[in-house]
Formats: sequence, C-alpha cells, structure tokens
Amino acid sequence: MNVLLDVVSVKTREDWTLELVFENGERRIFNMNPLFNQKPFTKLQNSPLFFKAAIQYGTVVWPGNIDIAPETLWCHSVPCNLSSE
Repeated sequence: MNVLLDVVSVKTREDWTLELVFENGERRIFNMNPLFNQKPFTKLQNSPLFFKAAIQYGTVVWPGNIDIAPETLWCHSVPCNLSSE
C-alpha cells in the first residue's frame, strides 16, 4: 500500500481482535493475539485494558502509552463484511 491511511474507528472484540474502520471507509479485522508475547502488548493480554482501545492521531492507542502503527494495522488485517460477522 502506497498511501498511509488513518484509523477512524476501533471496536474491541471478545476474541482479542480489533474491528477497524480506515479513513477510506474500508472495514478490516486485526488479530492482536500474535502480538501479546511482545512488549508493550504483553500488558494487554487477557486484560480489561485491551478493551480500552481508542483512536488518537489516526491510530489505535491504549492507556499506558501503548499504540500500534496504522500501517501495521492495515498490512496485517483482513477485509471484513461486518453485516455477516
């Protein structure tokens, strides 16, 4: 992807994935599970903190100065059709 897209919406899901909407309107699902054994994401594993995800500066952030690059979210997420999820 050549253009960096901001995340405009995030919803946490019980299966430890993020339901994302990017500024181009595309909806995607990002699986956080593979990151939970890497700092700083270890703090989010099996924690209520995971569900406090918010949007700041075009990406997903959590309390405690935890964030993830929007290009990582885009490149490692899959398109979804929320009407069938």
